[in-house]
Amino acid sequence: MLNPKALIEKAKTSKFYLRALNFGLSRLIPFNRPHGIKILKVEDNQIKTILPFRGNNLNHIRGLHACALATISEFTTGLLLLNKLDPNVYRIILQHLEMDYHYQGKTDATATYELSDEWLQEHVLQPLQIQDSIVIECQVKVHDIENNHLATGKIHWQIKFWNKVKTKLN
Repeated sequence: MLNPKALIEKAKTSKFYLRALNFGLSRLIPFNRPHGIKILKVEDNQIKTILPFRGNNLNHIRGLHACALATISEFTTGLLLLNKLDPNVYRIILQHLEMDYHYQGKTDATATYELSDEWLQEHVLQPLQIQDSIVIECQVKVHDIENNHLATGKIHWQIKFWNKVKTKLN
């Protein structure tokens, strides 16, 4: 079975494992496969992804589609959160997503998201010691290859311990 966390660790220093991670994630998240989103770089506190300028990602005027830009924003922030928080301990689920669009994308687009251990401790781990669930906003900027600022995504993730998750209405 694919272990994304182990692959992410190896992908930090190996092009082979970065390709393996991208291949595995395209199978693990089939919804994203048509977009062709790939991880370009992964570090302890940062991830950079790319959305290719191709047919599946274009709108009716041959620019990057708003939903494709939203998808790369969600993917980028979610992947870094899953790398920082053990998915066997924490349930991470999208609560809502806000996008601001600034410029029409006419080339590949990249999204970069950074998350420090200090921020994670202050905004996630400490609050979860006294609350059942929290919502955090992860802001990600999407640029084209000429560094034009295409969009800003504000991705709101709800995080809670799995043992606090209720799956039935009482």
